[in-house]
Amino acid sequence: MSDDLETLREQTVQALAAATDMREWDAVRVGTLGKSGRLTALLKELGRMTPDARRQRGGALNRLRDELSRLIEARGQELETAALNARLAAERVDVTLPCAPQAEGLLHPITRTIEEMTAIFGAMGFQLAEGPDIESDWHNFSALNTPAHHPARTDQDTFYLPAVAEGQPERVLRTQTSGVQIRTMLGKEPPIRIIAPGRTYRADHDATHSPMFHQCEGLVIEKGITLGHLKGCLSDFLRAFFQMPDLPVRFRASYFPFTEPSMEIDIGWSRKTGQIGTGGDWLEVLGAGMVHPRVLANCGLDAREWQGFAFGMGIERLTMLRHGIPDLRSFYESDVRWLRHYGTSPLSPALLHEGL
Repeated sequence: MSDDLETLREQTVQALAAATDMREWDAVRVGTLGKSGRLTALLKELGRMTPDARRQRGGALNRLRDELSRLIEARGQELETAALNARLAAERVDVTLPCAPQAEGLLHPITRTIEEMTAIFGAMGFQLAEGPDIESDWHNFSALNTPAHHPARTDQDTFYLPAVAEGQPERVLRTQTSGVQIRTMLGKEPPIRIIAPGRTYRADHDATHSPMFHQCEGLVIEKGITLGHLKGCLSDFLRAFFQMPDLPVRFRASYFPFTEPSMEIDIGWSRKTGQIGTGGDWLEVLGAGMVHPRVLANCGLDAREWQGFAFGMGIERLTMLRHGIPDLRSFYESDVRWLRHYGTSPLSPALLHEGL
């Protein structure tokens, strides 16, 4: 290799060693192999040489070009690796540091109560059923044997909506989830065992009533169902829900148009202290009864073959009793402080084997 080529090689190697980043490296590469680079200029001079000199000089230049290309490429990879390592070191995240605290969301007490009811009745073989919030007058009243003169059908108690089309009956915001029972009996062959929790609407608003509230109704239709099955089912539910195996439960005669006989269910309660399960007083918590034969007939079922019982309870009412909440309106005020106090972790499922 001639002296000028050896000098070019040594200068290029020294410049590559002195390059500390990719910008300086690229300047060496362009200054050597670029269009105006020193080696490129030497290659352009080959055209002015004799054939023998061009052959000898061209071979030396090609060997130098290959060597310098390898050196430049290797140095570029070294600098890229060094830059990446430096970036990783500078941007390293210390995973041992504690994470920033995050506010924990909580389940609303109504949601939790519905989950617990579903778990308890689910263990008894009940299925969950749902229906529309806007019902026809027939599903909400007529099919349930509610007479036309019944006070519940007046504008003072029920929210009526315009009919879908002229000549059709008015619609209502359902006053109870009993319409789900009717839809289930119409659409499913017995035996039937369902609960229907959901929103209901009535024209009432005070400390113990709300125009929108939640109910959970249940229905059992099977052959040979008796009042004893009703009493056993609801006694077991109340004792499991309030977590009191010896909770006093009383069944008291009452009247509902869709059941016969009808009854209201009371639990032991102290009027003085408000404590459940103690004292000599009684507190009504839900209504129930054997399904009226007319209701069965309205749904196409023969009362001589099928019998059943139905029940209904206010979810807010049971939640208030369970947690000692004094005012129904606080359920809907969206007070985060109230929810932090009465809310439940979503990571704590309502399962019977966890000790409901």
